[in-house]
Amino acid sequence: MGYPETAGQRPESNDVVALLMHQHEQIRTLLDEVLEHTGEERRHAFRQLVHLLAVHETAEEEVVHPYARRAAEGGEHVVADRLKEEDAAKRSLKRLEHLDPDGPAFVEEFTSLRDSVRAHARAEETYEFTRLLEAGDPARLQALAKAVRAAEAVAPTRPHPGTGTVTKNALLGPPAAVADRARDAMRKVLGHS
Repeated sequence: MGYPETAGQRPESNDVVALLMHQHEQIRTLLDEVLEHTGEERRHAFRQLVHLLAVHETAEEEVVHPYARRAAEGGEHVVADRLKEEDAAKRSLKRLEHLDPDGPAFVEEFTSLRDSVRAHARAEETYEFTRLLEAGDPARLQALAKAVRAAEAVAPTRPHPGTGTVTKNALLGPPAAVADRARDAMRKVLGHS
Protein backbone atom coordinates (compact mmCIF):
# COMPACT_ATOMS: atom_id res chain seq x y z
CA MET A 1 0.00 0.00 0.00
CA GLY A 2 1.38 3.44 -0.80
CA TYR A 3 1.20 6.11 1.85
CA PRO A 4 1.40 9.73 0.77
CA GLU A 5 4.77 10.74 2.15
CA THR A 6 6.49 7.36 2.29
CA ALA A 7 5.17 5.35 -0.62
CA GLY A 8 6.07 1.72 -0.21
CA GLN A 9 7.51 2.22 3.26
CA ARG A 10 5.71 1.81 6.56
CA PRO A 11 7.29 3.05 9.75
CA GLU A 12 7.87 0.38 12.32
CA SER A 13 6.38 1.30 15.66
CA ASN A 14 6.98 -0.12 19.08
CA ASP A 15 3.38 0.23 20.19
CA VAL A 16 -0.05 0.13 18.67
CA VAL A 17 -1.03 3.65 19.65
CA ALA A 18 1.96 5.21 17.87
CA LEU A 19 1.28 3.08 14.80
CA LEU A 20 -2.40 4.08 14.65
CA MET A 21 -1.60 7.76 15.30
CA HIS A 22 0.76 7.70 12.31
CA GLN A 23 -1.99 6.18 10.17
CA HIS A 24 -4.38 8.91 11.33
CA GLU A 25 -1.93 11.51 10.01
CA GLN A 26 -1.75 9.70 6.67
CA ILE A 27 -5.55 9.57 6.51
CA ARG A 28 -5.80 13.31 7.24
CA THR A 29 -3.31 14.02 4.45
CA LEU A 30 -5.26 11.91 1.95
CA LEU A 31 -8.56 13.52 2.97
CA ASP A 32 -7.11 16.88 2.01
CA GLU A 33 -5.50 15.57 -1.19
CA VAL A 34 -8.80 14.27 -2.52
CA LEU A 35 -10.36 17.73 -2.36
CA GLU A 36 -7.23 19.52 -3.58
CA HIS A 37 -7.18 17.61 -6.88
CA THR A 38 -9.53 16.91 -9.77
CA GLY A 39 -9.80 14.31 -12.48
CA GLU A 40 -7.49 11.30 -12.38
CA GLU A 41 -5.44 12.73 -9.49
CA ARG A 42 -8.60 12.94 -7.36
CA ARG A 43 -9.59 9.40 -8.33
CA HIS A 44 -6.12 8.12 -7.41
CA ALA A 45 -6.10 9.93 -4.04
CA PHE A 46 -9.61 8.64 -3.31
CA ARG A 47 -8.61 5.03 -4.12
CA GLN A 48 -5.60 5.36 -1.81
CA LEU A 49 -7.82 6.76 0.94
CA VAL A 50 -10.43 4.03 0.58
CA HIS A 51 -7.74 1.36 0.79
CA LEU A 52 -6.02 2.91 3.81
CA LEU A 53 -9.33 3.37 5.64
CA ALA A 54 -10.36 -0.23 4.95
CA VAL A 55 -7.05 -1.58 6.20
CA HIS A 56 -6.92 0.74 9.21
CA GLU A 57 -10.48 0.16 10.38
CA THR A 58 -10.32 -3.59 9.84
CA ALA A 59 -7.19 -3.81 11.98
CA GLU A 60 -8.83 -1.73 14.69
CA GLU A 61 -12.02 -3.79 14.61
CA GLU A 62 -10.19 -7.10 14.85
CA VAL A 63 -7.32 -6.20 17.19
CA VAL A 64 -7.60 -2.85 18.97
CA HIS A 65 -11.30 -2.56 19.82
CA PRO A 66 -11.55 -6.01 21.45
CA TYR A 67 -8.56 -5.20 23.67
CA ALA A 68 -9.91 -1.74 24.52
CA ARG A 69 -13.25 -3.24 25.55
CA ARG A 70 -11.54 -5.47 28.12
CA ALA A 71 -8.56 -3.44 29.26
CA ALA A 72 -9.84 0.11 29.54
CA GLU A 73 -12.31 1.50 32.03
CA GLY A 74 -15.48 2.33 30.12
CA GLY A 75 -14.01 0.55 27.10
CA GLU A 76 -17.25 -1.08 26.00
CA HIS A 77 -19.03 2.28 25.67
CA VAL A 78 -16.05 3.98 24.00
CA VAL A 79 -15.71 1.20 21.42
CA ALA A 80 -19.46 1.12 20.72
CA ASP A 81 -19.37 4.82 19.87
CA ARG A 82 -16.33 4.37 17.60
CA LEU A 83 -17.97 1.45 15.77
CA LYS A 84 -21.05 3.58 15.02
CA GLU A 85 -18.81 6.30 13.58
CA GLU A 86 -16.86 3.76 11.52
CA ASP A 87 -20.02 2.24 10.09
CA ALA A 88 -21.33 5.68 9.09
CA ALA A 89 -18.03 6.38 7.30
CA LYS A 90 -18.22 3.04 5.48
CA ARG A 91 -21.72 3.87 4.27
CA SER A 92 -20.56 7.27 3.05
CA LEU A 93 -17.63 5.69 1.19
CA LYS A 94 -20.03 3.25 -0.46
CA ARG A 95 -22.19 6.16 -1.67
CA LEU A 96 -19.09 8.01 -2.93
CA GLU A 97 -18.01 5.02 -5.03
CA HIS A 98 -21.10 5.57 -7.22
CA LEU A 99 -20.62 9.31 -7.75
CA ASP A 100 -18.59 11.21 -10.35
CA PRO A 101 -15.50 12.36 -8.42
CA ASP A 102 -15.58 15.71 -10.21
CA GLY A 103 -19.28 16.31 -9.61
CA PRO A 104 -20.74 18.59 -6.94
CA ALA A 105 -22.53 15.68 -5.21
CA PHE A 106 -19.18 13.94 -4.67
CA VAL A 107 -17.58 17.08 -3.25
CA GLU A 108 -20.51 17.65 -0.90
CA GLU A 109 -20.60 14.03 0.33
CA PHE A 110 -16.81 13.85 0.58
CA THR A 111 -16.57 17.09 2.56
CA SER A 112 -19.05 15.66 5.06
CA LEU A 113 -17.07 12.41 5.21
CA ARG A 114 -13.82 14.31 5.75
CA ASP A 115 -15.30 16.17 8.70
CA SER A 116 -16.71 12.95 10.17
CA VAL A 117 -13.46 11.01 9.77
CA ARG A 118 -11.47 13.82 11.39
CA ALA A 119 -13.90 13.91 14.33
CA HIS A 120 -13.73 10.11 14.59
CA ALA A 121 -9.92 10.16 14.67
CA ARG A 122 -9.94 12.83 17.40
CA ALA A 123 -12.42 10.77 19.42
CA GLU A 124 -10.28 7.64 19.08
CA GLU A 125 -7.17 9.53 20.08
CA THR A 126 -8.88 11.22 23.03
CA TYR A 127 -11.04 8.43 24.42
CA GLU A 128 -9.75 5.07 23.18
CA PHE A 129 -6.01 5.57 22.67
CA THR A 130 -5.58 7.44 25.95
CA ARG A 131 -7.25 4.59 27.82
CA LEU A 132 -5.09 2.05 26.02
CA LEU A 133 -1.93 3.87 27.08
CA GLU A 134 -3.16 4.09 30.67
CA ALA A 135 -4.28 0.45 30.88
CA GLY A 136 -1.82 -1.35 28.64
CA ASP A 137 1.65 -2.45 29.53
CA PRO A 138 4.36 -1.68 26.95
CA ALA A 139 4.84 -5.34 25.99
CA ARG A 140 1.11 -5.75 25.32
CA LEU A 141 0.99 -2.57 23.23
CA GLN A 142 3.93 -3.87 21.17
CA ALA A 143 2.17 -7.20 20.66
CA LEU A 144 -0.95 -5.35 19.53
CA ALA A 145 1.12 -3.39 16.97
CA LYS A 146 2.34 -6.70 15.52
CA ALA A 147 -1.22 -7.99 15.41
CA VAL A 148 -2.42 -4.82 13.65
CA ARG A 149 0.26 -5.33 11.00
CA ALA A 150 -0.89 -8.95 10.56
CA ALA A 151 -4.51 -7.78 10.15
CA GLU A 152 -3.43 -5.13 7.64
CA ALA A 153 -1.69 -7.73 5.51
CA VAL A 154 -4.99 -9.45 4.68
CA ALA A 155 -7.53 -6.66 5.10
CA PRO A 156 -10.07 -6.01 2.34
CA THR A 157 -9.29 -3.30 -0.18
CA ARG A 158 -12.57 -1.49 0.49
CA PRO A 159 -14.82 -1.17 3.53
CA HIS A 160 -18.04 -3.13 3.79
CA PRO A 161 -20.73 -1.32 5.82
CA GLY A 162 -22.37 -3.23 8.62
CA THR A 163 -19.74 -5.94 8.82
CA GLY A 164 -17.83 -4.83 11.92
CA THR A 165 -15.04 -7.42 11.79
CA VAL A 166 -12.28 -8.55 9.50
CA THR A 167 -13.94 -11.96 9.31
CA LYS A 168 -17.16 -10.60 7.83
CA ASN A 169 -15.23 -8.15 5.63
CA ALA A 170 -12.99 -10.92 4.30
CA LEU A 171 -15.92 -13.20 3.52
CA LEU A 172 -17.33 -10.48 1.29
CA GLY A 173 -14.01 -10.02 -0.51
CA PRO A 174 -11.13 -12.53 -0.54
CA PRO A 175 -11.76 -16.22 0.08
CA ALA A 176 -12.54 -17.41 3.60
CA ALA A 177 -9.18 -19.18 3.72
CA VAL A 178 -7.45 -15.80 3.73
CA ALA A 179 -9.53 -14.72 6.73
CA ASP A 180 -8.63 -17.94 8.52
CA ARG A 181 -4.92 -17.33 7.90
CA ALA A 182 -5.30 -13.75 9.13
CA ARG A 183 -6.98 -14.85 12.35
CA ASP A 184 -4.33 -17.53 12.83
CA ALA A 185 -1.53 -14.98 12.30
CA MET A 186 -3.09 -12.51 14.73
CA ARG A 187 -3.68 -15.19 17.35
CA LYS A 188 -0.10 -16.34 17.01
CA VAL A 189 1.19 -12.78 17.43
CA LEU A 190 -1.10 -12.22 20.42
CA GLY A 191 -0.26 -15.60 21.97
CA HIS A 192 -3.79 -17.05 21.74
CA SER A 193 -4.35 -20.66 20.80
